Amino acid sequence: MAEPTLFSPPMLAFLAGPRFAVLASLDAGGAPRQAVVWYRLDPDRTLVVNSAAGRTWPANLRRDGRVALAVMSGIDGYSWLGLTGVVIEIIDDQAISQADIAGLARRYHADDPATAERMIATVFGQQHRISFRIRVTGIHDHLGG
Repeated sequence: MAEPTLFSPPMLAFLAGPRFAVLASLDAGGAPRQAVVWYRLDPDRTLVVNSAAGRTWPANLRRDGRVALAVMSGIDGYSWLGLTGVVIEIIDDQAISQADIAGLARRYHADDPATAERMIATVFGQQHRISFRIRVTGIHDHLGG
């Protein structure tokens, strides 16, 4: 669990919105790899991200759990949070991973529930999914307030 004092109320409010995050992991040779991801901040202040199995960045996180994320405002590129952390749990259980991606789809498509449900049924439900729980160890605050 992340230290509760790491997160100020403005940071928590910022992370509560359905913003995209850029996740950075390390390839086997040490080169950085980035991916745009959906995330959820849980009440214990851990982040949850989810992917289809077989992609490179989840394989990277299995091998080396160090991660960095940039969560950006949809308004401009000047308001953002940089997060560093470590994977504390890898979830291969399909009941949990499928529930995670379904929740994320509903979060990111709250304005269009039909699209979320269609994606859950026709895309995500057909994939082997994997979730990662990330303990945030550092925050770089660029919210400007």
